[in-house]
Amino acid sequence: MPLYPTYPLQTERLTLRPFTRGDVDGVFAYRQLEEVARFLFDHPLSREECALAVQQRITQTGLAEADDKIILAVELTGTGALIGEVSLIWRSVEARQGELGWIFHPQYQKQGFATEAANFMLDLAFGPGDMHRVCARCDVRNERSWRLMERLGMRREAHFREHAIFKGSWDEEFIYAILWQEWHQSRTQKLQSP
Repeated sequence: MPLYPTYPLQTERLTLRPFTRGDVDGVFAYRQLEEVARFLFDHPLSREECALAVQQRITQTGLAEADDKIILAVELTGTGALIGEVSLIWRSVEARQGELGWIFHPQYQKQGFATEAANFMLDLAFGPGDMHRVCARCDVRNERSWRLMERLGMRREAHFREHAIFKGSWDEEFIYAILWQEWHQSRTQKLQSP
């Protein structure tokens, strides 16, 4: 089922919204960092590369067919500071499969922002998006990322060992996933708990 959310989207502390041309410096602030690029396919990005990335993201706001993406800027509602981005990719229309992703500025990690934003994206995927399964992937060494997947209620489904060359050496990757019924059960339990 096509998904075209009405923006902006609000969580308790965050605003998730489409990117704008004015976001280049905010994106550059975290995408230029080696610490951020370490587990991404990209190298640390220049300001010009960030401008191109933002330009692409501006139109990635809805899902209509396979491989369409929703990539949203994540900002602190109180201050308007751009702290990262979240994504939802429609991997298979027929099988109703999606993939979740995130990139956050290190300055805003360990404060629950990524968990809050990613949980909202799961709600979007399984609610109005009518997805059956959502997965996420990360480098095995990226403990913060796979711990986040576990906090989201996702289960580790695969550990690919030396399956690809990544930045000059063999890559190891974890695949996590959650099914609609697992997401639904976790939301039901949250509503029932005091």
